[in-house]
Amino acid sequence: MSWRKHQQPIDTAPVMAREHRWMAERYEELVAGGLNWDPPTLESANEPECTVDGQQMIMLSANNYLNLTTHPKVMSAMIEATQKYGAGSGSVRAISGTMDIHLAAEEAVARFKGVEASLIYSAGYTANVGLIPTLVQGKQDVIISDELNHGSIIDGVRLTKAQRAVYPHNDMGGLEQALKDHADADRKLIITDGVFSMDGDICPLDEITELAEAHDAMILVDDCHGEGVMGEKGAGIVDHFGLQGRVDFEVGSFSKALGVQGGILAGSAQMRTHALNHSRSWLLSGSQPPGVAAAQKAAVEVLMDEPQHHARLWSNTNRFRAEMNSLGFDLGVSTTPIIPVMCGDSRLAKDLVSALRDEGIVAGAIVFPMVARDAARVRNQLSAGLTDQQLDSILAGYESAGRKVGLI
Repeated sequence: MSWRKHQQPIDTAPVMAREHRWMAERYEELVAGGLNWDPPTLESANEPECTVDGQQMIMLSANNYLNLTTHPKVMSAMIEATQKYGAGSGSVRAISGTMDIHLAAEEAVARFKGVEASLIYSAGYTANVGLIPTLVQGKQDVIISDELNHGSIIDGVRLTKAQRAVYPHNDMGGLEQALKDHADADRKLIITDGVFSMDGDICPLDEITELAEAHDAMILVDDCHGEGVMGEKGAGIVDHFGLQGRVDFEVGSFSKALGVQGGILAGSAQMRTHALNHSRSWLLSGSQPPGVAAAQKAAVEVLMDEPQHHARLWSNTNRFRAEMNSLGFDLGVSTTPIIPVMCGDSRLAKDLVSALRDEGIVAGAIVFPMVARDAARVRNQLSAGLTDQQLDSILAGYESAGRKVGLI
């Protein structure tokens, strides 16, 4: 008798899970304060015009600064590598998951950054939480961190037993005092974002480097939003200040301007060897799919070979900032393609986002806990692919939406 005759129908009805009242209460508090997240659904490629929740929209809420997610060379590289190597490596990099395509991507990154070596992680987040704990040992060491550093840095610091000092945002006097207060520490590690993702300003890395060298401290800069954006050709914040060889650890991201996915660690060959042997988030994570690794390499090569993408990004950024200022919007302290419209109140930020949706524009409301409760804003992220006509529509839409909610 065939075994199939004994098969029972599969019950596809979901099993009701146990409910936790405290979760419901916590969410209700978020909704009451206008602090809950309800992400839109992208139903097409992430391009300047895309389908969001079934509607054609102009995208102002993506990290895809150079629009490389749909670059033909990047997509072709991913397809060809998948056909050659398969969908995955089947292992972690430390055992049998390192492919030649992974090494080729890392060599391309090192050339792009102008450094000796690089190591690619599964994400920028895992680079920070995996690397930071390897750089200090205990209470004899100190980590000195900018108060507005990214949450992944905060999580990485929490995994250490080192002393911690936080200096006011971009306050070099505060940083110098913290270095003096911990002059006897065995290891001193300064950590800062390169581009701060909520305000769009940059760190004074040149001054930080001078202080670090004067006080025998190491520097880790998280440049996830500077990759492909800062520097003459997009090589990042270290290149912007001409500090190659003087910044110890440069963390970056493929999942923003470079249009793919993954985290970057760039610096010396010694740094790569150290991270490869000690960073648990690298050692214990499955390696990047070969298609992703090939796309990473291709994205870096496109950026090096086609500088017009970087130039167009800054042309669009400068025009948007100038005309939004003329309309009377408060753009905070931004100096990069991340340009917030400051709202203060969370509900006002969400109302502005809703009004923009009515104008065919997708932008993100940034509210607590990503920013302080009274510092809500709508964050705009410019991209190279936006046409002049699309920018006209964005500016007209912002003027209409801003007047509708009483912001201008």
